[in-house]
Amino acid sequence: MSLLEEHQPTDLEQMVGLSRRGFISAGALCGAAMFLGGNLLSRSVLAANAGTSTLLGFPGIPAATTDSISLPPGYKSSVLISWGQPLHKNGPAFDPSGNGSAEHQEVQFGDHNDGMSLFPFPGDKNRALMAINNEYTNYRYLYPHGGMPQSAEEVRKALAAEGVTVLEVQRKNGHWQFVQDSRYNRRIHGNSPIAFSGPAAGHELLKTSADPHGKNVLGTFQNCANGKTPWGTYLTCEENFTDCFGSTNAEQKFDAAQKRYGAVATSKEINWHQHDARFDLATNPNEFNRHGWVVEIDPFDPQSTPVKRTALGRFKHENAAITQTSDGHAVVYMGDDERGEFIYKFVSRDKINHQNPKANRDLLDHGTLYVARFDAGDGNADHPKGQGEWIELTHGKNGIDASSGFADQAQVLIHARLAASVVKATRMDRPEWIVVSPKDGQVYCTLTNNAKRGEEGQPVGGPNPREKNVYGQILRWRTDRDDHSSHTFAWDLFVVAGNPNVHAGTPKGGSSNVTAQNMFNSPDGLAFDEAGRLWIQTDGDVSNAGDFAGMGNNQMLCADPVSGEIRRFMVGPIGCEVTGISFAPDHKTMFVGIQHPGELGGSTFPEHLPNGKPRSSVIVITREDGGIIGA
Repeated sequence: MSLLEEHQPTDLEQMVGLSRRGFISAGALCGAAMFLGGNLLSRSVLAANAGTSTLLGFPGIPAATTDSISLPPGYKSSVLISWGQPLHKNGPAFDPSGNGSAEHQEVQFGDHNDGMSLFPFPGDKNRALMAINNEYTNYRYLYPHGGMPQSAEEVRKALAAEGVTVLEVQRKNGHWQFVQDSRYNRRIHGNSPIAFSGPAAGHELLKTSADPHGKNVLGTFQNCANGKTPWGTYLTCEENFTDCFGSTNAEQKFDAAQKRYGAVATSKEINWHQHDARFDLATNPNEFNRHGWVVEIDPFDPQSTPVKRTALGRFKHENAAITQTSDGHAVVYMGDDERGEFIYKFVSRDKINHQNPKANRDLLDHGTLYVARFDAGDGNADHPKGQGEWIELTHGKNGIDASSGFADQAQVLIHARLAASVVKATRMDRPEWIVVSPKDGQVYCTLTNNAKRGEEGQPVGGPNPREKNVYGQILRWRTDRDDHSSHTFAWDLFVVAGNPNVHAGTPKGGSSNVTAQNMFNSPDGLAFDEAGRLWIQTDGDVSNAGDFAGMGNNQMLCADPVSGEIRRFMVGPIGCEVTGISFAPDHKTMFVGIQHPGELGGSTFPEHLPNGKPRSSVIVITREDGGIIGA
């Protein structure tokens, strides 16, 4: 049944979204209350909002295709830091010619900034540290020849451009600024020493000739999104690490686990393996297993060694959303960003010690990893909803044992995708960022797109309702008893992205809270502010044609989770992805990442110099009246 056949929305509903978008409709209330123990009745998310949202205090702006930052009236932006900026005053300046060395890049702000977190100094409202991911780099701009790396030195430079940047920011005269020369400023890149911890540390599958003990690894790279722990550390997530490996043996055969993680002889437009044997699967096959983890970093200790926490599993990590159970155990929600992969949850064995932050430093080494299984839902064309459960991924349980190819728990974690398949978890439309509402504890996850939905054993249905899904959707779930330790939950789709101008009245038109004024594709980054506004960032098709006509450049929108209303807040420059978001403690400043402007050319953001080179940057957004962002 099409959207229009099911319900002809009123003009007001088209403007603000149907009232049932508050997660569970009135018609489903009885069944949902039975499933969740009757707790739904007391939750504000069930309120039927017929009027325009009072949470969103700005007018939505039009789509745009300009090479600039577009914002609502009364807002302004500036640049905090850009790729190549030296972290210390005696550091080498950015060289737009591409002739800068790998050594230079190791002490400059990294490229393609992504997820980020802000860490205020205790007792100082004007001083903070920022940890910022540097996901990957663009050879078009990194090297003077603009092509693939041609030497070991050029591979080292690419590795130096990725990883994480930690830097200090201070508020001076009301404006947050980068503090060059702070003792906290540092780069953690693709050649930095990092330790393994947790159940897989020291396992045979992690041992190499360079590290015969399997407990120390060089580098973190392809760092996508992030997490911030209650004990003051940063979690950086390794995503598309598989693209970095190849084989000098074109005839090499790969086993089932290597294939499942994407091992191929010809690397995907990265080509490190031809100049650095570490990335050559023919000579170092176990190096492949040493990446794809969540890495914990202490931003306040510049001498500390980052740690890969293997208890959280190995896959293409998007981000790590941290919350806690009702009795104080840490919970980490994670998505595996690839078509047909899974959503995971980790619950720590021990409780968080809020009085002694250092006591939590190994908390993520011990606990239980789960994977999500969703039912087929109710089939509602506009607002599907259903139920789900978390399946434990522990050796000896649920068919995960030697008979299914797992000798021990370390193998379960190293090959988490295979273990999740054994228990028949639900294959999702590319799970990306996950966030937890500070108001009601509901969990939101962007399913960015999946052009192969309906193929390759990926059936259409449940939270993945469209075949050849080019637009994406945002999934939401609420745990049984409002406790994140629960093994059951209720789910719905908060929004199904689409283009109502091109596909009105069809599933490709999107859900009823998507209109010609706010349409978007490929939701990716997510964040809540303290008032409960949900910020949505996109990494989609910017052709502005065909299925994507009228959508313009990538953007950031803001949603009211109760009413479902969504408004466009920002549009980025040409060719960029809008990704990464953090707030100053008073929420009067927002930090946003602009990644790969001019990825295919056409941009000179942010400096707009004649023949200028585009540079990924972190921007600062404020209100001209000094008020709270979004209010």
